Order: sequence, then structure tokens, then C-alpha cells
Amino acid sequence: MNIKELAEQLEPYIVERRREYHQYPETSFNEVETTKRLKRDLEEMGLEPELFQGVTGMTATICGGKPGKTIALRSDIDALLVKEETGLPFASENGSMHACGHDNHMAMLLGAAKILLQVKDELKGNVKLIFQPAEEVAMGAKAAIERGAMDNVDAVAGLHVWGGLEEGKINFQPGNRMAGCDTFQIHIKGFSAHGSEPQNGIDAIAAAANVIMGLQTYVSRRNTPLNPLVITMGTIQGGTRFNTIANKVEIEGTVRTFDRELQKRLPEELRQMAKNAAAVLGAAAELDYQYMTPPVLNLDKKLNTIAGNAAVKLFGEAVYKDMEPVMGSEDFSFYGDKAPSIFGFLGTRNEKEGRAFSNHNEKYDMAEKCLKMGSAVMAQLAIDYLEEA
Repeated sequence: MNIKELAEQLEPYIVERRREYHQYPETSFNEVETTKRLKRDLEEMGLEPELFQGVTGMTATICGGKPGKTIALRSDIDALLVKEETGLPFASENGSMHACGHDNHMAMLLGAAKILLQVKDELKGNVKLIFQPAEEVAMGAKAAIERGAMDNVDAVAGLHVWGGLEEGKINFQPGNRMAGCDTFQIHIKGFSAHGSEPQNGIDAIAAAANVIMGLQTYVSRRNTPLNPLVITMGTIQGGTRFNTIANKVEIEGTVRTFDRELQKRLPEELRQMAKNAAAVLGAAAELDYQYMTPPVLNLDKKLNTIAGNAAVKLFGEAVYKDMEPVMGSEDFSFYGDKAPSIFGFLGTRNEKEGRAFSNHNEKYDMAEKCLKMGSAVMAQLAIDYLEEA
């Protein structure tokens, strides 16, 4: 079973699929044509896709020739509302772009499926392919799970192309991988007055400034410095005229952490801090908090070992590179609530060849020679997990 050789033979197919999906991107929960294309691709392999009811996306299962457990391999399928500026001959022209690399994920998982089908008689179990919509809005994994994507699944794996990692390097580092992400809104109420008579009003803008600076001290004084935490206020809206005391301000922000217990405490603690900071100036503050995604954590020792060894087995020790945790988020985390999970990265950064852009940039691209690596690693990971399960 030489998985590397099989991947090399399939390289033209993987590249061709990547280019088609790249050229016709669709945003979250709008992946209608993408779903049709994926269904066609899977059916041409002899698989029977199971479409998600009411949303885009699907699963398909490769049944091994021997009894055993089931591992799921996941690809997200949505694009971003970004106008592409790569100059590629197959660039998108519809105003959206696979700026996060999900076109590559689809192509790599299709390649992995073809590899696995060639060796399915030797598989000690099953491999479920998950093509998930709407990762970019952190809603697709939940929708897929609600429709049975993780039913009877014993483990799940994902691999993300990554502009912050050197091209052709692979990482399946144990522990913290991607941070949990929440959002919040703060509504501050004051009282209007003429700008020349601040004593007659309650300045919502001054109160907002107090709230913003106060919440920043949560990171430096309420949180242990050993625990990564980001609290960012991203927007602030308030005021009507240069000479009027503002009577209201709206603030929007985000929280990133790897600590699930901290995630549970934050809403009430931030709410109290905001209220107190506004009250000093006579204003009122209300905080609305929305949980979005838990953190992605590579905590299963067995999967950590299998994934790392799969990469090295295929491409040698030099392919593996350590990588710091990422404070960005991924709704792959919800799969980890249902079964042991592993999440890795495939590097795409090559400054000498002009691929120095991070994910979500309008010029983000990757060397297509790396696609077969992703397919091979995912297939090898699945084979090795089933062998050892």
C-alpha cells in the first residue's frame, strides 16, 4: 500500500478539481452548485452521497473490506465575500473567493477518497467523508452534526492549508490548536446635552472609553498570564454632532481563548465590569454575549501520534514542523465534542515565489504541488487509525 505513489498518480485529478472549485466559489450556506459538483464527483467514484437536508453539503462513506471502527475526514466547502486579486488563470470572477483555501480542502479530500477506494479491501473499518458548509460563519459544523455527520463515528480528522506555515510543511501539534471564538455587543446609554454644557448630560462616549479601557484590564489583571486570552473591541458607533453630548454608544467585540471554563465565566464577569465602568460616569451599560465556537484542541494522544507518524512515514522527518497555537477559530471544534479529534495544518507560505499572503487575503494562493501531500496524509492517517483501532 504505497499511499505516496497513489497520491502522485492522482495529482492531475486533484489539481483539476481544485481549479474548478476555486473558479466557482460560493459563500456560506449558498454552496448550491458546489454541492452539486461534489455529489457528481463522489458518484463518479462509485460512492453514494447523503445530502444534508435543508442545507448544503453532504457525507459519503467508504466501507472497508474488513470490520472495524469509523473515522471521519472533514472538508469545509464555503468561500468568502472577497474580490480575488491572485491573477490566476482560473481566478473567481463572481465577487467571492476561496481566500481561506477551502477549494484545496475539497480537492485534497476527493483525492484522499480516491486513494482509499483503491485500497478499501484492506481497510479495517470505514471512512466517512464530510463536506461541510458554512465554516466561515461558524454554523456549518453544527448543521452537519445535527444531520447525522458524526453518527457512528469513532474519530475525526481535519487538515487546513495555512499561509502562516512554510510551504510543504505539516503540523499536527498536540494541545492548543485554534482558539475558541465568541462575540459580544455593549450598549451604553447616556443623556444628551449641548457640548458646551457637559454637566447637564451623561456622556456615553466618555463612558464607552472607560468601558473599553476597563475591559482591557481583564486580560492583564483578571486572567492568568499563563492562559492566552484576547479581548478585542472591533467597532464603536456613537454620537450625532460635534457639539452634542452623545446619549448612546454601541460597541462590538470578540473574545478568543483556549480555556473552556473561562469561556463559561466571561459573559457575567465582562458584563459586571462594563456596568461598573459606565456607572462611574453615570451611564448604563448592557452586554449581550454570543458563544460561537469552542477551541480546537488536539488532546487525544493516540490520534496525535498516528497523525504525526503518518506525515513522517510519507515524507520524512523534515516535513514535520512545530507551530505555535493559532488565536483564530474553526468550527471543526464541534466535531471534537462528539468523538476524539485531530486537526492539522499544511503550509503554503513561500515568499521567494510570491506566496507570502495569509488566509483571507485577496491574493492568497498555494503551490498545487502540495495538494497531493494533503490527500496522501489524510488517507494515510485514516488507514493507520483503522489499523490500530
